[in-house]
Amino acid sequence: MAAQLGSAELLLLAWAVAGAITLCGVLTNAEIAGLLPLTGGQYVFFRTMYGDFPAYLYGWAMVSVVQTGSIASIAYVFAEHMQYFVPLPRLPEGMERSLALYLPGIGTFYPLDNLGVKLLSIATIGVLTVANIRGVHIGGGIQIVLTLAKVGAILVLVALGLSTLAHGWHLPQGSQTPASSSMGWGWLSSFAVALAGAFWAYDGWNNVTYVAGEIRAAERMVPRALVLGMIGVTVIYLLVNLSYIAALPIEVMARSQLVGVEAAQAVLGTGGAAFIAIAVMLSTLGTTNGTILSSARLFYAMADRGSLPSPFRYVHPRYHTPAGALVLQGLWASILVLSGTFDTLTDMLIVVSWGFYALGAAGIVILRRKLPDAPRPWRVPGYPVIPFLFVMFATAFVVLSLIEDITAYARGELPFMRTVLGLGLVAVGIPLYFLLRYRPSAAPPTTTPSP
Repeated sequence: MAAQLGSAELLLLAWAVAGAITLCGVLTNAEIAGLLPLTGGQYVFFRTMYGDFPAYLYGWAMVSVVQTGSIASIAYVFAEHMQYFVPLPRLPEGMERSLALYLPGIGTFYPLDNLGVKLLSIATIGVLTVANIRGVHIGGGIQIVLTLAKVGAILVLVALGLSTLAHGWHLPQGSQTPASSSMGWGWLSSFAVALAGAFWAYDGWNNVTYVAGEIRAAERMVPRALVLGMIGVTVIYLLVNLSYIAALPIEVMARSQLVGVEAAQAVLGTGGAAFIAIAVMLSTLGTTNGTILSSARLFYAMADRGSLPSPFRYVHPRYHTPAGALVLQGLWASILVLSGTFDTLTDMLIVVSWGFYALGAAGIVILRRKLPDAPRPWRVPGYPVIPFLFVMFATAFVVLSLIEDITAYARGELPFMRTVLGLGLVAVGIPLYFLLRYRPSAAPPTTTPSP
């Protein structure tokens, strides 16, 4: 983002604008979450708004790639940073390349490549899955501890970075990026691209809705968690970037592949890299656990409605947790770790995710007409302006991303059209929907797992 914008002020503005736009979506979803505080979150919202089939397509995208791919990729980052302290074994290069996986239109992947990191990633997924099977209180407790630890580490980095402000503000020197050299279309294009990076960082704000059925007073607590969580994360991101800007000139940030490491080294010396490695491990471990905890509830809710095979709806008889969904989610995420395709797959589904965000926000109008007298503990302020702004932006983001992706492919800059293949991956699940829907007998929905 620093390279795209070339300006400290524009960098902070991009994070603030992305946070404000995302907050519009959060405020809109908060009303829906208070109205429908059920396990499954967004899947339940879509089912109530649009019916079974659109809800299934959303859930299929989450179960096949988006959420499971996120678990795989974030656990992989955790394992990679463990190598800073403990070297992980690798096979000889010839053996690493002895097993190849080819996916048409995507490329060739090597499951045995960097095997030590992959095995630690799978072990991490396994341990956290078992912890969450043993109870939502255990999984939630782990989440609280890791969240407090990672936020604490971030705030230490912020405090150290901001302490350098006494030595002067780092302004860009002679940057020639489109953003800083022109206020025309070049600036707008660079700013839009930078926004996409910030949106990816803010993504995941809706995950708490998946576990609503296991939260006491969910109709009040989930909307509060959505809004306060989003505001808190936006403030943290702004403070982190302000500390980076205080510690490093914008030109250094623009060239860096590990801005956090360089900023920490600037204020802590050689110990900075170790500090960042620990902070990243805490952050990724917490995010992996949170995604495992929440996503399994979505998959359980889908199976409970007959949209996924029955093993996903198995509830542990002692711990009353969706053990079937947790185990199958962990197995698929582990397969994605071994395949090494998780980053490619999740990149292809970004536009799909934003398409669903637009549909979800637009659905608030449907719910107000369909359920006019239903109790709404939270109402989106500025209705219908706030939902309209978010829907318009999300739609524009999807359309522009499709155009840019197709154009880049035509110029030979991309090996495949990521967004088109992403839509194709969603379409792959359509036969499964009709197979499950028209099978001879389907078990009735079960009760929600108890808190």
